[in-house]
Amino acid sequence: MRKIAVMLALLSMASVSWAAETRQDVANRLQSAGDVLNAIMSAPDKGIPNDVLDSAKCIAVVPTLIKAGFIFGGEGGMGVASCKTAHGWSAPAFFNIGGGSWGLQIGAENVNLVMVFLNRKGMDRLLRSKVQLGAGGSVAAGPVGREASANTNWKMNTEILTYSRTHGVFAGLTLHGAVITRNDDDMKIVYGPGTSSQAVLTGQVRRPSIADPFLHAIERAMRQAHVAS
Repeated sequence: MRKIAVMLALLSMASVSWAAETRQDVANRLQSAGDVLNAIMSAPDKGIPNDVLDSAKCIAVVPTLIKAGFIFGGEGGMGVASCKTAHGWSAPAFFNIGGGSWGLQIGAENVNLVMVFLNRKGMDRLLRSKVQLGAGGSVAAGPVGREASANTNWKMNTEILTYSRTHGVFAGLTLHGAVITRNDDDMKIVYGPGTSSQAVLTGQVRRPSIADPFLHAIERAMRQAHVAS
């Protein structure tokens, strides 16, 4: 109980502060992000539908989103994102996600989070230095497997679809109100000082080899969706 209370005190803050990172930490996160995508796509009936992937402008993955709740809840994690460009998928940009939601919630767990940005408007939000999910943008839990063909409302009304994978059960899972901010430490580690997320995600920055596990997983998922469609 004391551990959960400490997590809540940290996660309920509007912004999340992270410990100093090393290049190996970043490499591990990129590998983990790729592993998450590979795991989701390995189960087609429960994975991200082909129609959703075909519509993706950007894909973001938070390998470990820590969620905790007791009367009020919160979430926090560090993620990576890539956007589609004229020459393929961009080098990854790094971000933090944090925030909270009120409700009758109890528990604490780690969640794998995938966000699919479906249109230019959603992509533009990701390019900003700070964006609040659900504030002026449409965010919804994404359809899974064959559900996409039965319900196409997401094509008309949604900018960002969210998917989660967890080994436990958590009540009240939501990302509305969560805030995405640029991870300056990771950006500096990989690209050096002064490189903007916009330059990275629009393909102006060369893809670093450290990002191969993540980017190859995205490309593999896209090929799999194309073959199946």
